[in-house]
Amino acid sequence: MPVREAIVEKLSAKFAPTHLEVIDESHRHQGHAGSRPGGESHFRVRIASPALTGTRVAQHRAVMEALDAEIKGGVHALAIEVISPGSPQA
Repeated sequence: MPVREAIVEKLSAKFAPTHLEVIDESHRHQGHAGSRPGGESHFRVRIASPALTGTRVAQHRAVMEALDAEIKGGVHALAIEVISPGSPQA
């Protein structure tokens, strides 16, 4: 399964988000550290979920824990944007 699909599946199952975007930004990092020929190494996640509570650090830790296998499996960079479920961005 492609890494992007695995990320979407895991975050959807764990957090039941009201908004979720998973963007593969690997093409923007070609030739940099962690870049791989096939991509799937640099991602941006925008997520809104009532399940993500607490400080920003706690929210990011929860997302990172949910994606532990992907991070250990070759995701070099993961930018996380937690959006309030009621915000216009969500």
